[in-house]
Amino acid sequence: MLEKPERERGFKKERILRVLLSSAGSMTKYRVAKEAKVSEPWCREYTTRLEERGLLKNTKILDHEGIYGEWEDVHVEGSYIRVSLQNTLELLKDTDLEYALTTYVGENLRQGYLFPSMIDFYVRERADWLDIVEKKGLIGGGNTRIRLNDDHIFYDAERIEGLYVVSVPQLILDLRLEGGPCKDAAEKMMVKYHGVE
Repeated sequence: MLEKPERERGFKKERILRVLLSSAGSMTKYRVAKEAKVSEPWCREYTTRLEERGLLKNTKILDHEGIYGEWEDVHVEGSYIRVSLQNTLELLKDTDLEYALTTYVGENLRQGYLFPSMIDFYVRERADWLDIVEKKGLIGGGNTRIRLNDDHIFYDAERIEGLYVVSVPQLILDLRLEGGPCKDAAEKMMVKYHGVE
């Protein structure tokens, strides 16, 4: 029921963009490739294309809106299941399984603009999340979405108030993709995190 996307084309580009947006231009292309877990030639080729479009200079981002737009274009949609759980955030605080919150709750923990009406979190494919759902919740409906995508989504995740949250760039992307008031929250976060209007 919760499987990695069949299409993985785009994962490498997403990894490079995630690292670039997290690094503030302070990494070499070699280091970006290592952090993104892609080959150095592929990283150089892709970042050179971004430079030719005026989005980058070496690894420094010149156009944050353009880079996020590029990320939206190459984004690989993961899979998710919608579940109903009692006290989801307490369950997350008590689990040893790896997860990272995003969208409403992730934004609320980082910035406090959105009401946390939906709980979205990423998990690793090998983890036993479905066993937890079967024991402590119901599948279908509810205000919790358990998401599965490329494991690199956990890159630069942080612990805030006892909960793990995706990196700021990943959160901005997820908010933009969610749309509505989440897009407004993403714009505010871009100003705060990247210093761009």
